[in-house]
Amino acid sequence: MALNVFGEKMINCSTAPLTGFYRDGCCETGADDLGTHTVCAVMTAEFLAYTKSVGNDLSTPMPQYQFPGLKPGDRWCLCATRWVQAYEAGVPPKVILEATHEKTLDYIELEELVKFA
Repeated sequence: MALNVFGEKMINCSTAPLTGFYRDGCCETGADDLGTHTVCAVMTAEFLAYTKSVGNDLSTPMPQYQFPGLKPGDRWCLCATRWVQAYEAGVPPKVILEATHEKTLDYIELEELVKFA
């Protein structure tokens, strides 16, 4: 059973669009998830523009991968390191803490995450 940053059972992040490294709606992780897709983030226009500017375009649809492209308000399991990078740049997306995997705490303190909940 995957646990969130509070040590409780994680809730789903999103099924529309379907997210998660395992594409099950949950920000679970495992040994094969090299990107650590553990942060349930709520997309903003600022974050989407930022991440595109640093080479990770999440807004453009890619039908060949069944990826619809994200828009503001969508929830997405984001790589913990990308969230930290956006945080350091001053454009972190909001976080759904109950759907964010406890592994995220290896990258950023809970106190900081709470500020963006």
